[in-house]
Order: sequence, then C-alpha cells, then structure tokens
Amino acid sequence: MAWIHPLLREMVSQGCSDLHLSSLERPMFRLHGDITPVPGSTPIPPDSMTAVLREITSELHWKEFEEEWDHDFAYALEGTGRFRVNLFMDHKGPGAVLRLIPEKIPTAQELGLPPVLTELCNHTKGLILVTGPTGSGKSTTLAAMLDHVNTTRREHIITIEDPIEFVHPNKLCLVNQREVTRHTKGFKRALKAALREDPDIVLVGELRDLETIAIAIETAETGHLVFGTLHTSTAPSTVNRIIDQFPAEQQAQIRMMLASSLRGVISQTLCKRMGGGRIAAHEILVANVAVSALIREGKTHQILSCMQTGAKDGMKLLSDVLVEYVQAGLVSPEEAYLKCVQKDDLMSKLANAGIRVDLPGGDQRARLPDVNSGPPGGALGNNPGMGGGGNGRSRYSDPVERFRAERGRR
Repeated sequence: MAWIHPLLREMVSQGCSDLHLSSLERPMFRLHGDITPVPGSTPIPPDSMTAVLREITSELHWKEFEEEWDHDFAYALEGTGRFRVNLFMDHKGPGAVLRLIPEKIPTAQELGLPPVLTELCNHTKGLILVTGPTGSGKSTTLAAMLDHVNTTRREHIITIEDPIEFVHPNKLCLVNQREVTRHTKGFKRALKAALREDPDIVLVGELRDLETIAIAIETAETGHLVFGTLHTSTAPSTVNRIIDQFPAEQQAQIRMMLASSLRGVISQTLCKRMGGGRIAAHEILVANVAVSALIREGKTHQILSCMQTGAKDGMKLLSDVLVEYVQAGLVSPEEAYLKCVQKDDLMSKLANAGIRVDLPGGDQRARLPDVNSGPPGGALGNNPGMGGGGNGRSRYSDPVERFRAERGRR
C-alpha cells in the first residue's frame, strides 16, 4: 500500500475536492473551497516527498516530470476513486495536487445546470465552449453535457484530454477517449486525426494554442459538434480571446468562421454556498443571429448589451445569477462580490435590491485591493501555512539541482 492511500481515502470520506502536498509543509485538504491542514499530519521533507510521489507515478510519467518539472496524469485507487494528479517543483522541492474525479458522472439535473445547456447539446454541428478559472468545475459541466448526448443520441464521440478525467461508458453512443502523452502526442495531432475517425462529436480538453483553436473551429464548420474549454472569465471575453490569438491579417476570416460555427459559451465560477458546500454560477452566451452578426462585423464590444436583452434565448450575465443566489440565500453578498468580474454592475443591482455588502474597510462601495499589490495587512507574512523554519528552507534552496544530482547517481 502506498503511503498516500490513507490520505486519499480520508479525503474522499470527508468530502474534500483536493489534496495538496508541498515539501516542508503539512498535507492539506480543500474542503468547500477552504484549504485546511490534515489533522495530526507533520511537514514532509523533500526527499520523503520524492519517495511518496514516485510510489504513485509510472516510470514514463516520472521521466516527463524530471524533464519538464511539472506533469499531469490520472491515478486510480480501487474502492476509493480516480484522481487527476499534477506534479510540480517549487523552491522548497517537489509537490503535487490530487483532485478527486467522481466515479459517477453527474447528470445535468443533478448539477442543477440551466436547461439551455442541454438545449445547446442538441445541435448537430458547431462549437460550444465552457470557460472559467482553474478549479471552477469546467470538467464536471462538460462531462454532464457529454453524458446528455451519450444518453439521447446514437453517434460517435471522441474525447482528447490531458489526462482523461471522467470515464464515459458506451450508452447510446460509441465513445473513444484519448489521453495526451499516453494515446497521442498532443491535442493538435489528435484533433487532426479525429477528422479521419468518423466522429460526430469531439471534445477537446483544452484549446491551448492558435493551431488547436483553428482546427477546432474548422472541425465545427465541417459538420461536427465540438466541445472545448478556455481559461477566460467571461463569455464576451472568450470571443475576443479566440480572435486575438490570430495574426491581424487572419482575424477577419476567423471572425467569419467563428460567427457561423459558435453555438454558445458557458463561463462559470464556483461560489461558497451558505451552510457548506459550493455552487456553480454560470454566465451564458447563446450565439443567436444578433450575436453572430456582431462577431462577423467586429463589434464584439456590443455582445454584453445583447446578452442583457437575450433572456428569451437563455442568456444570463454572471452578475444577474449572483444576485439571484444572494436573494435566495444560497451565497453571501460578500462571496458574490468576490466572484463577480463586473463588480460595479453587481453592486448596483444589489443596491437596487436593498442588499448591503460588507467589504473590507467597512465601505459598502469599497473595491478590493489590486491583486498585484498583495493582500491587506501583510496576510502572507502572517499565514501559518507559509512557515517552516529557515534552516529547512536554506538546506533545500535549489531542489532542481538536487534532482539532477539524484538522476546522475541513478
């Protein structure tokens, strides 16, 4: 039994989403969005951390980690669950984050997804994007949408992921899941190959670069339904992000292709639910005739106005969703403020609803500090999780060099 197995079982039993392992620190769980040390645990020295991680990492994955100093793969513990693992190196030594992947794929109804999301899945061709920051639940939402297709249509689904997270059994569809580095060299290569594999639906785990985005749009234009993810925070900014990836001389053509292929953008974020747990808030852009025309004509700055008047098509602004959550007692006003991108718009809507927001400093209209200026009150310096003792840190001041020395000895 690997040393980490009891931690993973405890993580699942407590309902935690992630296990964080950092050299010279205690193991930590993320529970309902908060990081908390594992009770009774002690800091793990870098050499011990290396041994812990090697127990669950294949030779192939460890070799890639030693070459790149970060690596992703999936790990399954029988009777407990599957985990997405990220290995990394920082100034203290090796570390890892393990995220639980539920064994059962949740349905759209169980997740409480807006009905328009399953309606988007009824398209037979086009591009559907799920966006948001890391850890916002994009993979879970995509899995539920793909499962809806799998249970309602008789077609061929190909997924390209890094790594494979949710495992989709064949229901009505034939499902082929390919993992980057294990089953294919990269997203671009797999996406090109998918066009020769008779697909109806293609899921691209991440649209990482210009060429992958271009092939995904072309695939959507040629009669396939393509799902993909981006790390953008709002639906309108997603459209601009895609167009801006291309050189200026190609942007007019990309606007034409995107206008005809885009079906919808779902931008989501996870909020702390009052009483415990977390809840997803979705901003939804449906590419109706008006939105497509704005994209084609290069007037993407007007998409926000189109969304404000597009409720009949299922469109929603994040600020409107957050106000609804606050009014329903699901999310606190302060949490809504923290998660909202258009903060002035949210504050105005909350004020109209007679809801007060207690912000830092006691000013209802106050803004949060700029992220580049650091947290107020020197919070980093006072964080007990940042401690660990100067002697231990100076001894391992260059873990990369130590790793190279160890590889030489092997």
